This record gives sequence, structure tokens and C-alpha cells, in this order.
Amino acid sequence: MPASPVALYAQRLARHGLKVFPCNEDKTPACKWSELATGRPEGIPMLWRTYPGALIGVVTGAVSGFDALDLDWGKGGDDFYQEHCTRLTGTRTHRTRSGGLHLLFRHRENMRNSAGKIALGVDVRGDGGYIIWWPAAGYEVVDKSAATQWPAWLVEMAQPPLPPKANLQHIEDGMRNADRYVQGAVRAAVQAVASAPAGGRNDRLNAETFSLARFIPEGYLTATEIAYAMSAAALQAGLSEPEIQKTVASALRARAGV
Repeated sequence: MPASPVALYAQRLARHGLKVFPCNEDKTPACKWSELATGRPEGIPMLWRTYPGALIGVVTGAVSGFDALDLDWGKGGDDFYQEHCTRLTGTRTHRTRSGGLHLLFRHRENMRNSAGKIALGVDVRGDGGYIIWWPAAGYEVVDKSAATQWPAWLVEMAQPPLPPKANLQHIEDGMRNADRYVQGAVRAAVQAVASAPAGGRNDRLNAETFSLARFIPEGYLTATEIAYAMSAAALQAGLSEPEIQKTVASALRARAGV
């Protein structure tokens, strides 16, 4: 039996490194997707024959290499986009069935699912989440650019600062989780700076340093630790020591309000 058009499209996505699974017309999974989603093109026709689905679900996060910002029109996502549209350009963007947008960004460590944390009608799909791949259903690819790095300002909104250390001291497990969160934030910032393209390296260094500095007031990181990590990443990216020192110092002063 020949594969369905939906399954054939899903195979194309799998060949590009995405993990896919069938979804129903109402966007719900047609199978236990956390176990059956696959990136193996040869297994997709059988998956769709066993669990027929009109839509394609694509797993977000590290397994597929991208996260998604989901803007839901009529629920606040359109207001958020109108306010920030000039800063939300140059990355892969899909129109959704409801008229909203899916903005795709390269996966960033610590980027998890959230609903309404950034703003009403604005959700994040990262590790443990999925989106419907609307282009497979005929909806517009608004921006065909490759997925870019998450903007640092948006990372801060999606991953707000940790609570004061004093509030966590009595919960040992919570403290360990907090430490892992900060370590993950540093690793993600280092990767973002080290892989920044020429022409945007200084801006990325400034933004990531500024973002990490939110952990200073409560004692999770020191300015020296941030400067060391960001300098090493910027050297790897190809920036010179004088411009690194100037940019890092400027970002730290800006965060401190100096």
C-alpha cells in the first residue's frame, strides 16, 4: 500500500532530522507520541497506517534541534507580536491554522514548555513538547530563513530569574535544581556567543552577558564568573580581547544600573 501524502511529507521532515508523529484534525496526538515519535523515514508509512492522522506533529527541543514560540491570535499573541514584531524577524516562521504564528529558534538548553509565562497568548514549546507542522497542511511559511538563536531578551522573559537563595535554603533538592538551572543558563549563553556569526558577535556577547547578570543580585553568579565564561566564548568566536573586555564591562554596568 503506498504511503499517504501526509506520511510522505512526514518522511521529508524526518530526513531533515526532525522527530514526527501523526496527529488528529483537532491537533491531539493520534498515538502515544512520547514513545512512538520517530526520526526514521522508513518507519513512518507504517506509523501512519497504524495511527492515521491528518496532521503532522513535530517534537520540539533537543531531539529535533529547535524550540517554538507559539503566538495565538485573539488571545494576546497578536498584541505581543505587534509590540515586538521588529525584534522577531529573521527566523523560520509558520502561519498557524488559527491565524497565529509559530516562530522557530535553534534549541537552547533549559528551554522548557510554558503557557502564558511570557504574555497572554504566548507559549513556548521546548523539551517535552511538540507543535503541528502547519506548512504540511498548506499554511504559509511566513519567513523561510533558517531557525536562529533565541534572542537574549526573549530568553529572559521565557526563563525569569530564580527566587532569592534564602527562600530555597531549606529545600535541598530545590537548591540542586536551581544550581542546574543556572549552570544550564551559562552553558546556553556560552554556546550562543561562541557560535555567533560575524557581524553579530558583539551584540550577542552584550545581550548574553546582560542576561546572565540577572543572577548576580541573589548570589547565584558573580560578575567575575560571568566575565570569565563570556570572555572565553567570545575569544572562541573570534573577537579580540580589548573589544571583549569593553563589551562585557558595559553589559555588566548596564544591568547594575551604573
